[in-house]
This record gives sequence, structure tokens and C-alpha cells, in this order.
Amino acid sequence: MNNQLFQKKMPSFNKIDRFDGSFVPSAIIFMSGSGTNAVKLLESPDCGKLWKCSAIVTDRVKGCRAKEIAERFNVPYILHDIFQFYRDHGAETISVATERGMELRNLWTDELRKKIADVPHDFGLLAGFVPLSNIVADFPCLNVHPGDLTIEKDGVRLLAGLHSGPVETAILEKHPALRSSVIIATPYIPGEKNVDAGFVLGISDPVAVELPEGVTVEQLQACKKSRVKGRDDLLGKIADEHIDRLKEGGDWKLFPAVTKAFTQGRYAYSENNTLLWKCDDGIFREVKTVLFENGEMTPVFL
Repeated sequence: MNNQLFQKKMPSFNKIDRFDGSFVPSAIIFMSGSGTNAVKLLESPDCGKLWKCSAIVTDRVKGCRAKEIAERFNVPYILHDIFQFYRDHGAETISVATERGMELRNLWTDELRKKIADVPHDFGLLAGFVPLSNIVADFPCLNVHPGDLTIEKDGVRLLAGLHSGPVETAILEKHPALRSSVIIATPYIPGEKNVDAGFVLGISDPVAVELPEGVTVEQLQACKKSRVKGRDDLLGKIADEHIDRLKEGGDWKLFPAVTKAFTQGRYAYSENNTLLWKCDDGIFREVKTVLFENGEMTPVFL
């Protein structure tokens, strides 16, 4: 198995950099829900040419289309039910907020490693995979995220976080538009704010924030403050609508494009732990990210 798609060497870092069509890396797609991002990846003309899908892995049955998608595209389907696993170990929830919850997550991940051990995989594609899993420490995993992770506030990535949180934050911060990001996923470390901390390989076209007539940001900020539990309110509804629009205008275009660039060897990282992009002249240069806008790739240099 070749896991040298993303190596700390410069400027030439792996066999993909010398890609001549003789090596087509394999990827496992991990998903938990409707799988629209997975479908867009599998429908991409680069799938089967620049990379191939060796399996679709899911952590759940209810509300998940993983089996259907695997059958449609004729790829192996692997179920590793996280809810059943936790129940079998006497836990009522799958939260990692407690020491026992994190212990079970690590045990669940160890079982996942066994399930994919015989499946060829050079990298992973997290297409809406809900569980925080340190499987991402084993091989490079690209993750699509509903927010522009290059935006910082007080030295912290403002739009990091799970589920609809990044979109809600962008709306409440009065951002005029949303963008999707694709990052290299990093292992989760309890007690540290390291979720969505990996290299930002690319960000998408902007998708405008559009509030319903008569609704103000101030109203939504008050809605956020008055929440007791859950997000079944006006802010949650508006965020969900924007997530759907961001998937279509951001994720569905960005994820296949970044995956293509990744398998073509356009990315590396330096000894100083900075992201490198292989420019059109063949030279790797330090970048903050790469803009994937209107079908063009524009590096944002440091």
C-alpha cells in the first residue's frame, strides 16, 4: 500500500509528482448521510482515471444512503455501526465528551482499522463522515467543510466546528458570502481545539448569504442567545437552507477538483510545516490555500 501522496519533502515529494498513468491511487470514501458529496466524487471523470474508489464506509444505517450508492457505483460497502458498538459496550450515547466515551471511540476506530485492513487505500475522502475518528492519523484524509477555514479571529479559525455551526457563525458575523473548504483532516485530541486544524487545500466559489425579507442578523443573534437545547428555530432553519445551497455551489464543485489536484501531486508540505503548491512552472511554493473559482485554480501565496 502506498501512502506517499502527501509527504514532508520539498520540492519533489512522491511518485504522484512523477505521475505518468502507471499508478492510480485508491481511496476509501467515508460517509454518514445522504452522500451527495460521495456521488459527485464518484461521478467525476477523474474517478477511475486519476484515482479509484476501493470502498464506501459508513458508521450508520438510519438516514444513510451508503449502501445504495455503493451498489450504484459497484464498489464494496462496509458498515461499522457506531450506535450499535456503543450500545454493545453499555453506553447510551456516542459522545466523546467523557473519558469513557473517548475510550470507546478509540476502540471503535481500532475495529474500523481491522475492517479496512485488506482494502487498498492510499488516501481517504471524508464525504460527510460524522464521527471524530483518529483513522485520519493512518493515511491522508481529505475532508470537505461548510466554511472558509482561512478566516481567523483572535488567531483562531473562526468557522471551525461541527454540523451547522460554521454556517451559523458566518451568518451571525454578517459575512456576505459562504465558502466551502477542503482540508487535510487531523487527529482529534481531547481538550485541545484542533478540530478542522489541518492544511486548507482549497476553498470554493462564494455563495451569497441571503436572509428572508424582514429578518435581520440582530434577530438571529437574539435567537442564538435564547437557545436552550437543539437548533429547531429560525436560525437553524436559515442555516440549513444555506448549507444546501453551499453544497451545490461549493462542496460539489470543490471536493472533486481538490481531489484531482491532490492525486496529480500538486500539494506537499515543507519542513517548516507550511503548505506547498506546485505552480504551473513545476516549482513548489508556500501558500495559504488555493482558490478554486470559476473553474480556475489560484494559489494564495504566503
